[in-house]
Amino acid sequence: MAEGGSEPGDDGPGPGPGPGPGPELALVEGSAGRAGRVGDPGDLVALAQQVQQADDFVRANACSKLTVIAEQIRHLQEQARKVLDEANRDADLNHVACNIVKKPGNVYYMYRRESGQRYFSILSPKEWGTTPHEFLGAYKLQHDMSWTPFEDIERRDAEITVLEKLLNQQAALPLCMEPNFQGLTKSHK
Repeated sequence: MAEGGSEPGDDGPGPGPGPGPGPELALVEGSAGRAGRVGDPGDLVALAQQVQQADDFVRANACSKLTVIAEQIRHLQEQARKVLDEANRDADLNHVACNIVKKPGNVYYMYRRESGQRYFSILSPKEWGTTPHEFLGAYKLQHDMSWTPFEDIERRDAEITVLEKLLNQQAALPLCMEPNFQGLTKSHK
């Protein structure tokens, strides 16, 4: 039998790893490998509660951070789906029949013939007067050869203007090794 009335390998009562789940309370060893004396048995309970509380805080903190990461992953998945949907739409629109050379910056109007063929025209339904074919929608061809639906043109042009301003201002920003949000907020105090 080992000292203290337990068999070797038997974790039994006392400091050190026990048979229960999770980490156990570790005490500083005294001389001859024994745990140092604790004056009040309530101190052991308080120490154990403190360790348990610390474990709970660590777990809650990790869960909180993982929740944020999971939300970011969902957001990135949504963005990836949107990018793929837009790429499929742009590829489809680039293959719509057109008898003129399409130039970026122009708006094109898509129609469908009775045969089902879709085609682009530079004439809007108003300019036709009476449209000879079914009007499907209007799109602006961007300089990156992507297409913006007519209802989003104003918003997209405003975004591009802001991005161009940021790119022009970035050339004037000083080299900084720390994050710099100067110029990205509306109010400066």
